[in-house]
Amino acid sequence: MTEHKRRRIYLMRHGSVTYFDAAGKPILPEQVPLNELGRSQATAAGKVFAQEGLRFDKVIVSGLPRTVETAGLVLAETGQQIKLEVWPELEELRGGKLSAIPDEALREAFVGAFDGLVPEHKRFLGGESIGELIDRVHPCIDRLRADKSWDTVLLVLHGGINRVILSYALTNQRLFLGNLAQTAGCINALDVGDAPADWVVRIVNFSPPSHLQGESRSTTMEILLEQYRKSRAA
Repeated sequence: MTEHKRRRIYLMRHGSVTYFDAAGKPILPEQVPLNELGRSQATAAGKVFAQEGLRFDKVIVSGLPRTVETAGLVLAETGQQIKLEVWPELEELRGGKLSAIPDEALREAFVGAFDGLVPEHKRFLGGESIGELIDRVHPCIDRLRADKSWDTVLLVLHGGINRVILSYALTNQRLFLGNLAQTAGCINALDVGDAPADWVVRIVNFSPPSHLQGESRSTTMEILLEQYRKSRAA
């Protein structure tokens, strides 16, 4: 019997960042760098890849500093020198203006876009809708799969983007499974074949520094909601 050859996608979320400064003022998400924890998460992921002797044919980032820095720290551990490819279509789900959201709508604005099977009309922080997000991510993944020049690729992206990709892999449909957790610095592994529906999801949300993830039972957006509520109250 002929072996069915598939290629491997390692899909990471960038390391941890700090979205609010010491005074509680929001930092522009387009500019925020990794914090100390985020750098250690990226380095830990790099060590896992290095221990396995993995070599990437491509490394793709969104271009936002937190993905570029994470990818750089991973590659520093593997010892591989490879030029990062920037795909700006894979930037994180784009929010609206926080100050325009009334207090009573804050919870829905922050966590509604990640609540179970999310309808396409749902908007993130009053900004981009889930349908608009799918519209820009799915063609990128189709383009990546159509490129036969690679066998193993590393994508270093964002929590919302990763959910779109994982949802696509699991369902082969325009669905967004918002409750697929993506811990900062996590690794997912997906295999793809030639047929559009040929996906095999191998690993989801593996966190090298914290295998059992016992330190928190809150989501990223729940934590950010509480941080923002404090800053608004102040």
